[in-house]
Amino acid sequence: MSPVSGSGRLVLAATPLGDIRDASARLIEALETADVIAAEDTRRLHSLANALQVKPSGRVISFYDQNEIGRLPGLLESLHNGQTVLLVTDAGMPSVSDPGYRLVAACVEQDLKVTCLPGPSAVTTALALSGLPSDRFAFDGFPPRKSGERKRWFAPLATEQRTVVFFEAPHRLAETLADAVEVLGPDRGAAVCRELTKKYEEVVRGTLAELAEWAVEGARGEITVVLGPAPVQDTPDLDTLVAEVKQRVADGERMKSAAAEVAEAAGISKKTLYDAAIKSS
Repeated sequence: MSPVSGSGRLVLAATPLGDIRDASARLIEALETADVIAAEDTRRLHSLANALQVKPSGRVISFYDQNEIGRLPGLLESLHNGQTVLLVTDAGMPSVSDPGYRLVAACVEQDLKVTCLPGPSAVTTALALSGLPSDRFAFDGFPPRKSGERKRWFAPLATEQRTVVFFEAPHRLAETLADAVEVLGPDRGAAVCRELTKKYEEVVRGTLAELAEWAVEGARGEITVVLGPAPVQDTPDLDTLVAEVKQRVADGERMKSAAAEVAEAAGISKKTLYDAAIKSS
């Protein structure tokens, strides 16, 4: 469907990660002309505007995780009234592990126009600098804070064939990398990207074990971790897997549970293996 006639538009604007010179001409224009600027941190927004020598003409409001839902009705009303709402977060692209997703979803539901001013993103910047395969990748946000939950979060990545990018707080980096070593193995390739585009930018590349050892000394600043793809493993042929299931059944295990565990370890469909085992019985 087309946007509501006469409606305004939501503009998602990427802001510099650190170096102010990365601000686009379109961002500068939008800051000058938007009717409403929704900012994750209004103080940082004013600092950004001052650095760019821009004086916003519109109304500036706060828009962060804790007040995002409460702000939605007012912003949607502004959009329905034909105003331009500019959404900016502290650094990088709104809605990418930053506020914005709920507002975009609400605009889509109400057929309001949404557009984007592309620009800096820690996700793609780290991916490009990592030296790891970038033809296929996934972004996984932040890992859980507790070690047990974090290990479960890492578990599906043991066979992930795409490069994975995630964020982490500097004070949790060493523990997170230690958990990654335990779950994914010490030899998985990775990179830790710190303070991207800023004065103390640093990219440390190596195995998970090497990075975990490096991180023990402590790391400061904004952290983006890039995890390389899992090594490709040869999958045993179906007959071999069926034979393993039948041996486990002969040892007293139930067919269904044996097939499920063997299939999961081999990375194939549980149903396929179970059906093949039943057929060969």
